[in-house]
Amino acid sequence: MQNKGSKPVAVVTGGSAGIGAAVAEKLLQQGYQVINLDIQPGPGEYKACDVSKVAEVHQVIAGVQADYGRIDLLVSNAGRHLSADIEQTTEAMLDELFALNVKGAFAAVQAVLPQMKQQRDGVILLMASDQAVIGKRNSFAYNLTKAALASMARTTALDYASFNIRCNAICPGTIDTPLYQQAIARYCAKSGREVSEVHREEAAEQPLGRLGKPEEVAALVAFLASPEAAFITGSLQLIDGGYTAQ
Repeated sequence: MQNKGSKPVAVVTGGSAGIGAAVAEKLLQQGYQVINLDIQPGPGEYKACDVSKVAEVHQVIAGVQADYGRIDLLVSNAGRHLSADIEQTTEAMLDELFALNVKGAFAAVQAVLPQMKQQRDGVILLMASDQAVIGKRNSFAYNLTKAALASMARTTALDYASFNIRCNAICPGTIDTPLYQQAIARYCAKSGREVSEVHREEAAEQPLGRLGKPEEVAALVAFLASPEAAFITGSLQLIDGGYTAQ
């Protein structure tokens, strides 16, 4: 085993764009050695990895453990959205979304736990959604996957509390990311509506009158990973501008 330094080590999946990139950048600023598992390069030490493939995730994370001798934080962020109701959702679409959003998180959590148990210390943060606690129209499969991540956070927190491993789910509302922009563009292309009008409507739906920023989610990640959050585990941490309070 090599030891590349004394910095805390964070594994971030899907860390090359949007919320994931903001998280990786924030953790780098906080002094972490960030290992970014993604299918495209981004901040931190990039490791090409398709997180929907369990064996690939285990192999890459085993390499991180061998290189650094520690894993202090996992941020399981990789995922994507699907706009469709249950009738519009094919079996193939459901399988593909679960493979990325749920099985990807399963693989990453499973892979980091042996090292964290050995350390008797670690933090696991799963990027869920406000849809972990509420339903939204035209979002059947995505809603299912995010509810699954909420369940994963609770059960993992309970199963590994005796090892001083904390696990929480972060539940962002509508955040202005490339994925959000792409979803709006697809909707407008299908409906014929003006992009600017839809953006205004989305902002108006939030009690704070605007969309969230990836950097705001990253700040919550940094707090939950810190010693100041040492008594927080098994929780769903909403960051949605008050949307679910309505």
